[in-house]
Amino acid sequence: MKLTDMKKLKVAELRSRLKDLGLDNKGLKAELLGKLWSALEAKPSQQYGDEKEDKPNLLNCRPMTPSASPETVDTRPPSPSPPTGVLTDTATHAETPPGLLSPQHGSAESVVSGCQVGEGEGEVEHLQGGAEGPEEDRGALPSEESMSKGRAFYEFKEEIRYVRAKSPQPAVDGEETEEESEDEVRLNPYDGHLHFKEGPDGACGQPWFWARFPSLWSGCRLTHGVLQGRVGFEVRLEKKLLTTQLQEQEDVDPCGLRVGWSVAHSSLLLGVDELSFAYDARGKKVSGGKEEEFGEPFSVGDIVGCYASFSSDGAVELSFHKNGRLMGQAFSLDASLLLARPLFPHVLCKGCSVRFLLDPTAPPWYPGPPGFTPLAALSAGQRERAALPPTSRAQGEVLLMVGLPGSGKSHWAQAHMKQHPEKQYRLLGTEELLASVISGGQREIWLQQASQCLTDLIKMASQTPGNYILDQSNILFSARRYKLQLFTGFRRRVVVVVPSADEWKRRLSLHRTSGGEQIPETPLLKLQVMFRLPEQESQLQEELQYVELPQEQAQALLQELRNKAQRLLPPSLKQEKKPRLHRKRPHPHRPAASHRLQSTGCHGWNRTRPDMQPWRQQPRYWSGPYQQRGSYDRDSGYGGYC
Repeated sequence: MKLTDMKKLKVAELRSRLKDLGLDNKGLKAELLGKLWSALEAKPSQQYGDEKEDKPNLLNCRPMTPSASPETVDTRPPSPSPPTGVLTDTATHAETPPGLLSPQHGSAESVVSGCQVGEGEGEVEHLQGGAEGPEEDRGALPSEESMSKGRAFYEFKEEIRYVRAKSPQPAVDGEETEEESEDEVRLNPYDGHLHFKEGPDGACGQPWFWARFPSLWSGCRLTHGVLQGRVGFEVRLEKKLLTTQLQEQEDVDPCGLRVGWSVAHSSLLLGVDELSFAYDARGKKVSGGKEEEFGEPFSVGDIVGCYASFSSDGAVELSFHKNGRLMGQAFSLDASLLLARPLFPHVLCKGCSVRFLLDPTAPPWYPGPPGFTPLAALSAGQRERAALPPTSRAQGEVLLMVGLPGSGKSHWAQAHMKQHPEKQYRLLGTEELLASVISGGQREIWLQQASQCLTDLIKMASQTPGNYILDQSNILFSARRYKLQLFTGFRRRVVVVVPSADEWKRRLSLHRTSGGEQIPETPLLKLQVMFRLPEQESQLQEELQYVELPQEQAQALLQELRNKAQRLLPPSLKQEKKPRLHRKRPHPHRPAASHRLQSTGCHGWNRTRPDMQPWRQQPRYWSGPYQQRGSYDRDSGYGGYC
């Protein structure tokens, strides 16, 4: 489909096609055009009109016997109050947790392609595409330069959504619920991806954004690990969460699962780090990012048993079973490798749901090897408990990164996380989400999906006590204000990264030459014009920190960059308003249609022409200075104005 033909589509048609593709269909027409055009560039041979999305609505986590057949995808509408043990997911729009406010969506593409920026308070004075109603089209499709989208473009697009957003209502700590026992073995949300959705019983889970971001892997560890003895656990692949879109793509594996062990503070991407050991559903064993053929592939309904055998000197052997059959010994670890660190059960999945057998009184799904004890059945002294999560917002901390693209925000955030591993920071950013996409390709589509999911993740984080780093540009005051208000009750720190001009150019050049994306010049100039430093004295944060140049030098440098960018920016082209055809209204003093006469013998009236349009076939009044009154005829009554 050509761009000119796409512009002729109505808003309802654009939303319908985006929905068929499994993409977000909210926003103004300009934003919808940008999303559909991005998908068209990524898949030029795809016929959008033929795509349908089959989205399951319910994830049933009820126990299933090994002999039972796998459950089919349930496409019935979700019930208002799901029963215990059921995770509800009503596809794309239901993935946002209830009670979260979604900001009003503006047309970010039109902002990047052309917007007017004022000096004043440093905010955008006029944003094209800021229509109040979703059906209005006040923005233009982004230019070709801005269409070469990268992380900077989508981060700025995410910020624009907060310009017209109402101030959020900060969440408060909920009422005290029944405290969970520290000895209970369950999924540990504090030691898992924020986009991993745990079940109410703590034994089953699935990715949050399986429909909106199908390629995103989500992982989680259990609350307890082991350091001695012969211990095992079982995991069942419950069902696949697929869309027709993914099923038709031959180069994409829509469902993935890895089960195994890892140490605390290692990557949540099971199998990526050296102290992370996984059995992959494709029939491979993975550790340190290296894959080797192992065992057999497994799919829906299969049960994987994971077993660790510790020796007296601290060495351990890891083996795996499939449906009760030994697949062999996968890993043999020396005591010097673990250094007396416990191993935690770990699962990583995409496009599917999983369930652990964590009931200490339930029989195993399949008998394990002789001498092995289920992890949930061990006594408290034989298990190692992971760090306890914060219980209130006051115990959490949020770091809001501020800086231009390529200034070094991500590098500083990652170094800060390594210096403070005890805080277990969660890094929320576009690149961090893209790191959870293991296979390569389609970066453009993934960037778009990641930016959409990131907005919801930030809201979810504001309602979940913990420590977070928001790794985004955050150059607009409206974006900083909205996010900091969301995290009311946390300790809020704003970290500003403004390097010197030469250092910034060097980092941008290094980013491009090291395989990074090319940042378009025009959007980068507009970001320089809009960037304003946060205020030192503000009720929005408890601490303001400059990690490169101090505030005075940073302010002077930004003013210099702003002046230079304003000179280099091309003039914005204003859209020509199309003339609107108004229907002529009759003169208020004109006689009613029933009294109009079209007689040829009456002076002051013109005969109507048969070739004229109906709304133009109206008589005109006599334009002379004198009009005679109509005469009365005894037989016919008034004879008109003659």
